[in-house]
Amino acid sequence: MTATPSGHQEHNVIQWLLDSDPSIRWQVMQDLIGAPAEEVNAERARVAVEGFGAQLLALQKDDGSWGGTAWNRGWDSTMHVLMLLRDMGLEPASSEAHRAVTLVHDRVIWRGNAAYEGNPFFAGEVETCINGQVGAVGAYFGQDVRGIIDRLIGEQLPDGGWNCEAVNGSTRASFNTTICVLEALLEYELRVGGTSDVTQTRLRGQEYLLERRLFRRRSTGEVIDQDRKGGAAWTRFAFPTWWHYDVLRGLEYLRRAGVRHDERVSEAVTLVESKREPDGRWSLEVQYPGKMPIEIDEGEGNPSRWNTLRALRVLSWYNG
Repeated sequence: MTATPSGHQEHNVIQWLLDSDPSIRWQVMQDLIGAPAEEVNAERARVAVEGFGAQLLALQKDDGSWGGTAWNRGWDSTMHVLMLLRDMGLEPASSEAHRAVTLVHDRVIWRGNAAYEGNPFFAGEVETCINGQVGAVGAYFGQDVRGIIDRLIGEQLPDGGWNCEAVNGSTRASFNTTICVLEALLEYELRVGGTSDVTQTRLRGQEYLLERRLFRRRSTGEVIDQDRKGGAAWTRFAFPTWWHYDVLRGLEYLRRAGVRHDERVSEAVTLVESKREPDGRWSLEVQYPGKMPIEIDEGEGNPSRWNTLRALRVLSWYNG
């Protein structure tokens, strides 16, 4: 484990985070330094009109889409941009968010497969991890995604998780798919309200992660070094994560879900602490291939404000 940073170093890191985009600043103010709510809200309001958030909103096409499509493998599609705007905390009640999301609702449809051809964007498609991400952004932005939520509930596997390959016969859950679904169910609970079926399903899925201590095999206890499908290492931290799981993403979910004092997360937290650089910051260890709609970090291998923010608030939650 790395040495505990000094107060001076901690102060310097916070200042570095604050010397950035409104989408990062408001989260630092709320989650790390406890600024008054009115100051946090004022800073958050700037996401819609300045910096990363405003740049992303300006890229929306007249047909309501980003990248000309509901989803693509290049990470600049409607779904991916909405995921980024959610991560940035674009205020759903803002006029800018309302306009953008209304255009998506009214004009963006799914294409490319007879199973979902012509579906409105917020009705989702058929792949579980994609529907998890659409469900998360839809719930966040106040859209009716109960159809997606019901579908996800029905797709839970006996081990408590989910897997996009279930349609091809897989009976074991995937960390990647499971985290996408858990985030959707949690967002739905937070925005719409929990119902017994949603909450019970989510807690079973949450237990899937906890039983595996967020990155170990349940059967042998071995660390899962590499994801079989995407080749990603779950002990290396990316942002944006897209459909990929990693330990920091799992901890961020547990933090938002209010899980406290569960010894099964201690090893994952120690891993996060071990990643802190001597200057008190965390790096962007992985940047997944694809076309980012805008650049929001300094690139792979460099200090990352996003990973530093996320790591510090996970440590604050765990130690609080």
